[in-house]
Amino acid sequence: MGTFGPIHWIILGAIVLLLFGGRGKLSSIMGDAAKGVRAFREGLKGDDEKSETPAAAQPLPSPAPEKDTVVR
Repeated sequence: MGTFGPIHWIILGAIVLLLFGGRGKLSSIMGDAAKGVRAFREGLKGDDEKSETPAAAQPLPSPAPEKDTVVR
């Protein structure tokens, strides 16, 4: 367990190639993550704007007066 075997070095090399190899894959991965966070924040801002403008309070309509019919 104290030393790295050949399999460990192959796995480590594959990880390094995925992250740093070719055309800036790490920066493209982080760019995509940043776009997702930005879209999430914009979505939250849109919800807040809608909830901050409540409709004006309207008085309740007065009910029609009920006729008091007395049966004698």
